[in-house]
Amino acid sequence: MGAFAGKTAVVTGASSGIGRAVALRLAEAGAHVFVAGRRPEALASTVQAVAGTGAAATAVAANLRDPGAVQGLVDQAMTETGRLDVMVNNAAVSFRGPLADGDPEAWREMLEVNVLALAVGSQAAVRAMRACGAEGHIVNISSSASRLPAPGFYGATKTAVNAITASLRQEVENDTIRVVTVIPGPTATNLGRHNQPDRLRHLAASGGEEIGPPAEGLFAPEALDRVATAASQVLAHPDDVARAVMFAITQPIELSISEITVQPARRLGASS
Repeated sequence: MGAFAGKTAVVTGASSGIGRAVALRLAEAGAHVFVAGRRPEALASTVQAVAGTGAAATAVAANLRDPGAVQGLVDQAMTETGRLDVMVNNAAVSFRGPLADGDPEAWREMLEVNVLALAVGSQAAVRAMRACGAEGHIVNISSSASRLPAPGFYGATKTAVNAITASLRQEVENDTIRVVTVIPGPTATNLGRHNQPDRLRHLAASGGEEIGPPAEGLFAPEALDRVATAASQVLAHPDDVARAVMFAITQPIELSISEITVQPARRLGASS
């Protein structure tokens, strides 16, 4: 039996990338995983992958911009299993670009998903874990963008994640609840959505790959796969982050792992 057999975990943003990788690792450890995201078809794929491990998964399609949806996700996990042991607040959106040319509605979406949903999810998890007496773990996924000298609006939301998580960690240190910030560096996930075409070409070139211009502003999925493969030396894999999450949540409850940074050994743009 796995280390999380009989336990319940919730992972937001689990339809792809880091969230999906974390959900699979938790499932392999025996947890019943509740996976949340906006795309039902992609969530169904995650559930199917979890089923392949022999564990149970429940998909919850939700718009996490609605605080009630986040609370409802935790409530559903508690209602169906009677407990909550792990909460992974991973869902995030990223709209990059100069602040002077930014769209306030894009900023609002980043605030609501990256910051407010994470804060509500953390609050709901603390209450649930206290109610069931769990030795629980809350994992908040940040970004190395929060460490940049000029992080931009996306980095600012992740800086808020760091501050919220640090505050919560102190608030619950007398509970059997531990709170960790996981800070991924450049990671091969959602490349097409989060990066400009010129940056994708640069990533590909870093691994000796060449890709042509995108069609109608978008690269084909197979081109993105080639980018991720070619740039593997300068991009972490989502499972690298998932393994860091598992390290943090498998430590004795008497030990607090406050922060883990996960990044490739070679910096993007560094000479070989």
